[in-house]
Amino acid sequence: MKILSIESSCDETAVAVCEGRRVLSSAVATQVEEHKIYGGVVPEIASRRHTEAISAVCDKAVKDAGITYSDIDAVAVTFAPGLIGALLVGVNFAKGLALSLSVPLIPVHHLRSHIAANYIDNDALKPPFLCLMVSGGNTILCEVSDYTSFKIIGGTTDDAAGECFDKTARAMGLSYPGGITMDKIATKSDFTKYPLPVPKSAGEYDFSFSGLKTAVINLIHNKNQKGEDIDVPVLAATVRERVCDMLISKTFSAVENLGYKTLAVAGGVSANSELRARIEEECKKRGMELFVPQLKYCGDNAAMVGVQAFYEHASGNVAGSGLNATATLPIDYR
Repeated sequence: MKILSIESSCDETAVAVCEGRRVLSSAVATQVEEHKIYGGVVPEIASRRHTEAISAVCDKAVKDAGITYSDIDAVAVTFAPGLIGALLVGVNFAKGLALSLSVPLIPVHHLRSHIAANYIDNDALKPPFLCLMVSGGNTILCEVSDYTSFKIIGGTTDDAAGECFDKTARAMGLSYPGGITMDKIATKSDFTKYPLPVPKSAGEYDFSFSGLKTAVINLIHNKNQKGEDIDVPVLAATVRERVCDMLISKTFSAVENLGYKTLAVAGGVSANSELRARIEEECKKRGMELFVPQLKYCGDNAAMVGVQAFYEHASGNVAGSGLNATATLPIDYR
């Protein structure tokens, strides 16, 4: 079954063609350079660029897959969550394409597809497993009991981990996307030089990053007011370590309490070098299986949407022409 999938939830216009877990093509038009000017994604600009790019990106994905539109068996699209204007571009294009080809339309949840990025080239990964889904807009800890069955056991009570990275990086004067830039320039952390708080959260497996973000921004403002220089690589490393401390602590607390032997990490922050290295080390200590996506599938892409769509379709999740975009929707929606 060949599925053409579309992803437009933020600032990447992406289209892919997949067969099950196999990716036949994956095309992406990125807007990163344009949004760098503003230090973050401007929703109105993002939706306009999606409108301009989506048709050509779709044609490229079909051509790169070595097929024609008549070979497509279904069309899948990210319908939630994300920037509403950006989502609407993808959803409406997908509805029109599915109608014109007379094929099923498969709605895919963005966070589910991030988890599905781990299925690409990883035939060994099968539910049940525990997943840490961590990105710029979301940070959740969930049990994956089946390919379309999820249970949230923890999540951020305020900011997402990726947002903490991006906002503190911007305060340091680093270019967008801040989390990636911070990871590249970070050297060695030093909590004696830059003492940072360890935010607490009420839930056993919940996260909180707002206090850390605020502390870093206040520290930088205080230094600037005094005319003191900031050792940006050291501060970046200190922030990175603190965020990873919180993610790892809660994740492995859940691992131990719930008895999981398989862990997956997903989302844009799964590309963070320290997080990947430290989680791998912790899994080795416990004799656990760890799955993380290839770096090219950590960020937003349509290949992960197509892979998740295969399982959504198998479970009977097919939409009609009334499908609409939704800005917020939990991963365990029914």
